Amino acid sequence: MSQGASDGRGLDRSLPQATGEVHFPSVPGGDHLLPVEAGPPDSEEGWLGTGGELPAQAEPAVQKHLESLQSSCGKGLETGRLQRLTNLLLVEGLTDIQQKEHDILQIEATKGLQNVSKSIPLEKLFLPLSKVSIPPRISVTIGVAGIGKSTLVKLFVYTWAKGEINKDITFVLPLTFRELNTHEKLSAEQLICSAFPHITEPSCILAGAARTLLILDGLDKFKTPLDFSNAVVCTDPRKEIQVDNLVTNIIRGNLLWEASVWVTSRPAAASQIPGGLVDRMTEIRGFGAAEMKDFLDQVFLDNRDLSSQVLHYIRANRSLCAMCTIPGFCCISGSSIGYYLTTSTHNSQETTTSPRTLSEVYSYYFKMALSSDWPEKPQETLRIEQVVTNSKKVVGSLGKLAFYGLLRRKHVFYEQDMKAYDVDLSMLQSSLCSRLLLKEEVQSFTAYYFSHLTMQEFLAALYYYTAAKRALFDLFTESSVSWPKLGFLSHFRSALQRSLQAEDRHLDIFVRFLSGLLSPQVNKLLSGWLVVKDEHNSFRSQAISFLQSCLNSNYVISSRVVNIMHCLYEIQHTEIAKTVEEAMKNESLSGMLTPVNCSALAYLLQVSDVCVEETNLSNCLTYNICKSLLSQLLFCHNLRLDNNQFKDNVMELLGSVLSAKDCQIQKLSLAENQISNKGAKALARSLMVNRSLIALDLRSNSIGPTGAKALADALKKNQVLLSLNLQHNAIKEDGASFLAEALLSNHRLVTLHLQKNAIGAHGCRKVAEVLKQNCSLKELILSSNSVGDNGSVALAEALKVNHTLQILDLQSNSISNSGVTALTAALCSNKGLTSLNLRENSISKEGGPAIACALRTNSTLRKMDLAANLLCDKGGKAIALAIAENQALTSLHLQWNFIQASAATALAQALRSNDSLASLDLQENAIGDQGTAALAAALDVNTRLQQLHLQVASIGAAGAQALAEALMVNKSLQILDLRGNSVGVAGAKALANALKANRSLCRLNLQENSLGMDGAICIATALRGNHGLTYVNLQGNCVGQSGAKMISDAIQTNAPDCVVDV
Repeated sequence: MSQGASDGRGLDRSLPQATGEVHFPSVPGGDHLLPVEAGPPDSEEGWLGTGGELPAQAEPAVQKHLESLQSSCGKGLETGRLQRLTNLLLVEGLTDIQQKEHDILQIEATKGLQNVSKSIPLEKLFLPLSKVSIPPRISVTIGVAGIGKSTLVKLFVYTWAKGEINKDITFVLPLTFRELNTHEKLSAEQLICSAFPHITEPSCILAGAARTLLILDGLDKFKTPLDFSNAVVCTDPRKEIQVDNLVTNIIRGNLLWEASVWVTSRPAAASQIPGGLVDRMTEIRGFGAAEMKDFLDQVFLDNRDLSSQVLHYIRANRSLCAMCTIPGFCCISGSSIGYYLTTSTHNSQETTTSPRTLSEVYSYYFKMALSSDWPEKPQETLRIEQVVTNSKKVVGSLGKLAFYGLLRRKHVFYEQDMKAYDVDLSMLQSSLCSRLLLKEEVQSFTAYYFSHLTMQEFLAALYYYTAAKRALFDLFTESSVSWPKLGFLSHFRSALQRSLQAEDRHLDIFVRFLSGLLSPQVNKLLSGWLVVKDEHNSFRSQAISFLQSCLNSNYVISSRVVNIMHCLYEIQHTEIAKTVEEAMKNESLSGMLTPVNCSALAYLLQVSDVCVEETNLSNCLTYNICKSLLSQLLFCHNLRLDNNQFKDNVMELLGSVLSAKDCQIQKLSLAENQISNKGAKALARSLMVNRSLIALDLRSNSIGPTGAKALADALKKNQVLLSLNLQHNAIKEDGASFLAEALLSNHRLVTLHLQKNAIGAHGCRKVAEVLKQNCSLKELILSSNSVGDNGSVALAEALKVNHTLQILDLQSNSISNSGVTALTAALCSNKGLTSLNLRENSISKEGGPAIACALRTNSTLRKMDLAANLLCDKGGKAIALAIAENQALTSLHLQWNFIQASAATALAQALRSNDSLASLDLQENAIGDQGTAALAAALDVNTRLQQLHLQVASIGAAGAQALAEALMVNKSLQILDLRGNSVGVAGAKALANALKANRSLCRLNLQENSLGMDGAICIATALRGNHGLTYVNLQGNCVGQSGAKMISDAIQTNAPDCVVDV
């Protein structure tokens, strides 16, 4: 490359001067602010040229470095399948569960879903987030085991080496902690030269003359914990120090201070790095639905039908589906399920059970491996006899390695480790070992690690299960110097107790597998291969008793207790969980939540399908029970806690949940409790920091004006909440004023329910004034607030300029003609409102023309509710004339308005030309047979109306006969409600004949219509030829119990899909 040419990495530009150790304050997003002043560089020899330029002699080494990385990182990398890794999630530090819990427990608790976070493209990972920041120096990317951290590193390095991204970086130096494990001491200079021997003069990197990115992949694989508190400070790049000290000094900026550093790690291990040193933290997201499908298509490349079956099976199992968002686990599970589906089809005579538990999934995987019966072609084929002979030896030696590695939190092994645990390296060439253990060969070392963390844990459990049957001493003490432990159950108890005592929960999945090995299904799968047939029978019942004894005797539920429930599930003892789950389905948990059942409930909150759409814990919780379940409630997306008599102290608890980083609650209902302003304040404080909650329902509590003020203050800062329901909370005028003020600055809230709060006209005017400026609120419920005409006039003025509000509910507000005149005048120019509820007010016949005027000009209103007013025939006729012209309204409620036949006839005439109205409610209006006949005639030509409500409308046989004739030809009406009329036997016979021809009607209500036995039988018999009706109500027609049964049986025989109430 000529000196004047550029490769896009800044080799032709003046390089920035190196600086001393400078600490910059952080800004939101994790970047440093630009420094005001930087110190001078230290002098270095080697490749540093004058003026800070990279000399020409360095260019061949750079080019060789690029070629080396392209070669090493491009092997086996299918970039087209890695789209998921091109966008990472920006996160603000580690959550509690990430720091404390096992990876699998994290996935189970969060159901495989990450918190809503901003994403950052891979190519911008090391760029500033804003114009006033500089690139992050220390970046950490976290991800659970098997999610693709090392693959991400390879993808980045390969893409960079080809010159496609981050051309401003001159050197990318990818290192793994597996490699660092082979060294005791290193200097910063040796670190570079030993890993990249073609970089013979690293001085430009050490001095910061060339922008460098140092990648340290897999912190969780490092043999020595990082100790930032006691690490020896070193600023000399040529001084040899302990490798862990070298890493801490690089991260602190004492060494390679100008280099950017990128660390990847499992979440718990990443907590070793102090948060104050991390400039940017990102997280790798798991599979989405489409990505999981594509991945399984690759696993079953030659059998797409099998891939689809496996995907369907995974999606049907909630827990398994969450786990399969992780590629490493998805591969193991998909292969196991594929093997089960294939063998169950081929061996139809052999009874097989589908894999449901974690242990069963891995047992199928092992059986597949031992049979050399893989989804794809094996690298070598061994006869089954040879596999049986060698399998116990392989599992024994690898299991011992896995078990003692797990105890030491060691997941990478080297040749000296293999020799120490008598692992025959020649065995590692078998197809079985190739599926369990991966091998990494580099010039300076050879490393081995299990294909997934769970594979190490399952092998460890297999080893412990086998060894515990004959061991005389505690297997957790390698030296065998311990008190004697005789018998399998003694060792089982020891393992469980160790798991319960482990602070970092690293033995939880191990004891799940150990419990699973005692299940009948796993014994059946592995007997003859790795276990003795039926040997579990002598241990299982006592193991179950011991597990149950570990469940709490008090209301303290921890993830340890939840793991015990997982162990019981693995061992196939599910009675406790099934009892509680059934109660959840029936909403009958009240009074049965003992401490043991609470443990089961905490477990079910993670795994049960009952909680998928909504977690309903209403009318069953106390303060203590709620407190015990807090860690599980964190991850319930839609949580109902209504009618639990909760007081303010519970709100303090829930406030702490909502304030947690882990919180994933999106909808929270606390209706009908005993929350006062103090509890509202606790919730308000949490809303200041919460980033997940979008709907909060506090109806029917007692928060008062003070509580409303606290929530209003929170709304000024919270930009996440979309819906707030404060119905029936006595917030009064002052509370409404506080909320109105909040709406001036809040641009996120969409729905606000304030019904039954006595806000009055003054409070309504405050809200109306804000509506002139607020453009986010779409639904406002103000019913039963005595807003009167004055409040209505204020709202009308707001509607003239506000075109974003879509739903306005003013039911039962003492609004008369003057108020409705103002509102309807505003509708003439309003372009946003779609629903207006004026039910139960005082609108008389004089208000009809004003409403009609609005309906003639407005083209956005879809629903108008005028029920329980005083419109009479005059007002009804005026509205009918407007309906004939209106082509926007879809629903009109005129119930109980003293409308009679003449207004009904006018409405019928309008229906002949109207093409938008889908629902008309005229119930409790005495329209009689004459009005009904007019409506029926309109149905002959109307093809839009779907619902007609004519309850208690003084309809007799003649009206029913007219409707029946219309049903013979009408093909649009789906719901006809004639409840509380007097159609009699004659009307029933006419309707029955119509039903034989009609195919559109879905619901028919003939309750309390004097049908008698004959009329009811007519309807029941008619259904034999009807294929559209799904519901019919014949209650209150004097048929008696025996007649009701006969009619019900007849309908079930004639129309089995039709629901009948009789």
